[in-house]
Amino acid sequence: MYHGLTHGAASAILAHASQELKDIFLPKMVSCEWTGTMNLTEPHCGTDLGLMRTKAAPQDDGSFKISGQKIFISAGEHDMAENIIHLVLAKIEGAPEGIKGVSLFIVPKILVNDDGSLGERNGASVGSIEEKMGIHGNSTCVMNYDDAVGYLVGEEHKGMRAMFTMMNEARVGVGMQGLSQAEVAYQNALIYAKDRLQGRDVTGVKNPDGPADPLIVHPDIRRSLMDQKSFAEGGRAFCLWAATMIDAAHRSDDKDADGLVSLLTPIIKGFLTDQGYDMTIKAQQIYGGHGYIEEWGMSQFTRDARIAMIYEGANGVQALDLVGRKLAQDGGKHVMAFFELVKSFIKENAGQDDAYDAEFLEPLKAASKDLQAAGMYFMQQGMTNPNNALSGSYDFMHMFGHVCIGLMWARMGKAARAALAGGTSDTEFYETKLATGRYYMARQLPATALHLTRIQSGGDTVMALEAANF
Repeated sequence: MYHGLTHGAASAILAHASQELKDIFLPKMVSCEWTGTMNLTEPHCGTDLGLMRTKAAPQDDGSFKISGQKIFISAGEHDMAENIIHLVLAKIEGAPEGIKGVSLFIVPKILVNDDGSLGERNGASVGSIEEKMGIHGNSTCVMNYDDAVGYLVGEEHKGMRAMFTMMNEARVGVGMQGLSQAEVAYQNALIYAKDRLQGRDVTGVKNPDGPADPLIVHPDIRRSLMDQKSFAEGGRAFCLWAATMIDAAHRSDDKDADGLVSLLTPIIKGFLTDQGYDMTIKAQQIYGGHGYIEEWGMSQFTRDARIAMIYEGANGVQALDLVGRKLAQDGGKHVMAFFELVKSFIKENAGQDDAYDAEFLEPLKAASKDLQAAGMYFMQQGMTNPNNALSGSYDFMHMFGHVCIGLMWARMGKAARAALAGGTSDTEFYETKLATGRYYMARQLPATALHLTRIQSGGDTVMALEAANF
């Protein structure tokens, strides 16, 4: 987390700060001699950053004096680096109301002299370190700014645009955290399921020399492990696909790739962390009572995965961003490009292998149609009653996530079949990949139909109760 935040802060400075600020701060952030943070949340405002109270007073030398309090600042204080470079959102005196009045500032823990050496301690201090459910390896701080020296990044009142460079990068990173927690929990659960002896296989004894068979012989344990394995491998492919689009956008100025990964970012963050957390619970469950005992360590995966659903924008907000902003971005160009991508893949690969069509392409086609039907519902109902769209946004995010992983499995299934047909020496690997993909397509991807039914039920049942009747 420490260097993930540093990377994001450095990216924001690189994209938006003046050359002078880049020269001062970036070299030692890139070398990791200095680390970075992002400071958004305040005690009275989280998602609604327009309510922030942290102030920035302009000084004669072009700097600002920053005063206010920020909370939930990951890596806000530690002794593992010579300096900590805080990126702080604040409002310049006289700024417009709301989010349009927010600016971004570099506020170093220790001021930097003209020759690059460290000078005096800045007016940035830690009010407290939070006691948290998980991620105990990272210091989460209340940060107090008392006339701390800050330097404007980019233009006045354009702070959110600059901070979103860091936030979008962090959201992809948090999606990877959710996926990674699922993967490590699965690896542990798999070892336990192969080793722990419990009961006998209903189809016949598998361990005649022992008092019982290993857990992994039981269908319900297999179901849980296959849920975990198929998600982890599909999610990893999804993240790699997103990474190729980020590279194309950054290195080749590919606007289409940039638009598509922008559309998919809330899905990477929201879907992968929701599912990742669920998978750590499934892994914990395989241990039975031992999963609840600290000695075995499974509870830590669940505790650590939980935060990923909350920070960098709670997952409900990711769903609202997806439906409320990203679908309509650039006139709906990017979501239509996604649908065309899926459609083209199915068309190009259909009819060559009946088994592949039935096991991979047909489920993907059905799920994609569900996703398009949900999008059409939002277009028809969202304008007349926005609650109809927003009440279905969370289901839509999960539906979209399933289709993305379904597309990944269809691609991996194609590659596995080609490898097997080409006489690969690693047949076991590719056959295992195919079996895992078939499981996802048959047992997980049909969830899109349930999500569509929920979406098309509208917002009336969701909004029916008066607040006092809950």
